[in-house]
Amino acid sequence: MSVYIHLDMNEMPYLPPENVVRAAQKGLLNLNRYAEQKDLEHLKSLLADYSGVPEEHIVLSAGSDLLLREIVHSFSRGRKIVMVSPSFLPTVQAAKQFATKLVSIRLSPPEFVLKPELLLDEAEASALVIIDNPNNPTGKILLERPTVEAVLDHEDTFLVIDEAYFEFSGVTFADLVSDHPNLAITRTMDKAFSLAGARIGYLLVGNYFLDVFSSFYAFLPQSSLHAAVEALNCTEYVRKNVKLIVDERKRLQKKIEDLGTSVSSSSTNFLLIKTEIPDLSVRLKNSGVLVSDVSSQLAPGSIRISVGTREENDAFINEYSKILEEANE
Repeated sequence: MSVYIHLDMNEMPYLPPENVVRAAQKGLLNLNRYAEQKDLEHLKSLLADYSGVPEEHIVLSAGSDLLLREIVHSFSRGRKIVMVSPSFLPTVQAAKQFATKLVSIRLSPPEFVLKPELLLDEAEASALVIIDNPNNPTGKILLERPTVEAVLDHEDTFLVIDEAYFEFSGVTFADLVSDHPNLAITRTMDKAFSLAGARIGYLLVGNYFLDVFSSFYAFLPQSSLHAAVEALNCTEYVRKNVKLIVDERKRLQKKIEDLGTSVSSSSTNFLLIKTEIPDLSVRLKNSGVLVSDVSSQLAPGSIRISVGTREENDAFINEYSKILEEANE
C-alpha cells in the first residue's frame, strides 16, 4: 500500500491557510541562516498574548516532547517522578531512562479517572509530577483546579502539565504560572494549528524552572518560525478547524458505537476504542488505514484513532465494518 489514510499520529487533517504556507515558504529564502533573535522574541511575544503568560516565562523548542525530556533530565535528580499510566509514551520512556524512582498511578477503565487523593499522597514528598491533561491516549481530563493548587502547595514538588490538546479541551492552568514557581506547562502548535511538520513547542514556566531553562536556546528553522508567527496572527482558522474536528469526533464516536464497539469519551482530537478483534491495527493497515495500537499501555485490543476528515473517517468505518463482518462469520 503506497498511500495511507493517517489516523495514527493525532495530526490535524487540514492544511493551515495559504498565508501560513506562504510564510513557511518565505522562511526557506533564508535557509542558509539561523533564525534571528528578534524574530524568536517576536514569536514569544505572540505566544505570550495567546497564552496570557508573560513573555519572560516562555521557552521555545522544536517540539514539546523535547521540552518534556529536558525537564525529566534536569529535575528528576533527587526526586521521584510521578506519572499516570497510560501516558504520553515519549515522556514515559524518558522517565524510565532518568528516574531514580518512578511512580505510576494507574487510570482504570472505562472511566480512566485520576483519583486526587492518590496524586496528593505522592506529591507530599519531594517529587516531579508530570500529567498530560487531557491524557494521551485516553482523551480524558484528569486534573481539576483544587487538585492542581494542592499539589503546588508543596514547594519541593514540581508539577508539569502537558497541555498538547488545550485547544480541543479548553482546559488550562496557564493563569497559575506567574504565581507558582514550581509549575510548568508544555504546549505545541503541532495539533490545532496544523503545524505538525513545523515542530513548534513551547513551555510556560514558573520561576523555579527559569533557572534551568535560562541557557536552553532553540534555533528554530526559518520556515517553522515564519509559519508559527503568521499562524498566531490569524488564529481564527484554529477555532474553525477545532470545531470541525470536535463535530466530526462526535459523529465518528456514534458510528463506532453503532457497530457495537466501546468508545471512551474524549476532550481531544482522537478517540480510544476497545475491540476484541486481534491485530486490528495490522488488518486496517493492510486496507490502507493507519491507527495506533496502544495495547502496550492498556488492555489488548486498545486502539487510538485520530479524527480525520469526514471522508477519512468514513473510510475507516467502512474498513472496520468489513473486518467486523469477517470476524462474525
